[in-house]
Amino acid sequence: MLDGWVSVIEIFAPAKLNLFLAITGRRADGFHELVSVATTLAFGDTLRAEAMPGAEGTERFTLACDDPAVPVDETNLVLKAAQAFAAASGWRGGVKFFLQKRVPMGAGLGGGSSDAVAALKAMAVLSGVRLGDEKLAAIAASLGSDCPLFLNEGPVVMRGRGERITPLPAAASARLRWRRVLVFKPAFGIATAWAYARMASGAPGSYLAWTEAEAKVAAWCADSALPAEALLFNNMERAAFEKFVALPALAEELQKRFGLAPRMSGSGSACFAFLADDAPVAAIIEAVRAAWGPTCLVVETRIA
Repeated sequence: MLDGWVSVIEIFAPAKLNLFLAITGRRADGFHELVSVATTLAFGDTLRAEAMPGAEGTERFTLACDDPAVPVDETNLVLKAAQAFAAASGWRGGVKFFLQKRVPMGAGLGGGSSDAVAALKAMAVLSGVRLGDEKLAAIAASLGSDCPLFLNEGPVVMRGRGERITPLPAAASARLRWRRVLVFKPAFGIATAWAYARMASGAPGSYLAWTEAEAKVAAWCADSALPAEALLFNNMERAAFEKFVALPALAEELQKRFGLAPRMSGSGSACFAFLADDAPVAAIIEAVRAAWGPTCLVVETRIA
């Protein structure tokens, strides 16, 4: 920092879970309408950003990553976010980004969207430009449907294509915060575009009516006796489970052996389960690795 100017900053980019996800229909613009209760986790990526005042042209915004599978060209949402912020703010500086990647791609955990919002937050600090919450939310929504979620703290309800965010009522949020959760993902991912296309071409009943989705969320919020597990729902599981049978097979095994209630997050392929304080975590992790192999991701974390 020189004379009050921040030149380097690190931003935590949390993963997310869709605890409740109802896809309610397809819109005329090709996007899908949804109702979702989503939350960030204490597990995620870290984005380091360093201001480069003299950078120009193709070197104005650069990205490196510790995961060689992650693209670091203009297709990455980090660089798209930086360009969008610069265009909206008029800031003429440059930034060198380094991404420490922990959230896998194709997981339904929102890693790319979270990284993009981390870039927006870093740009706001490094540039000193304050665009305002509404403008920042609009930029985030233009980058991806999940992005506005990461501008908010705590469990939220997502509506529209994901850009309309409402905080979960305080009492309901308190039943979720800091709950232990196990997140596990097989070696394969699921492309979001494929999952939505599969739903759109599926049998009648693939979608859940908007009124029913809203009623389910409202009923859970209103009944303080209902545990977090009673909220869990995802109608994208049907399409994923029909093709990727390893997902429902493990979910059934974990339910039978350990009494867990595993669900898939987003369009998959990551799944999760809440953990009781006395849960035999080591045995559960061993069961996951036995089913999906040693290269699968298994992370014990908490709802943020």
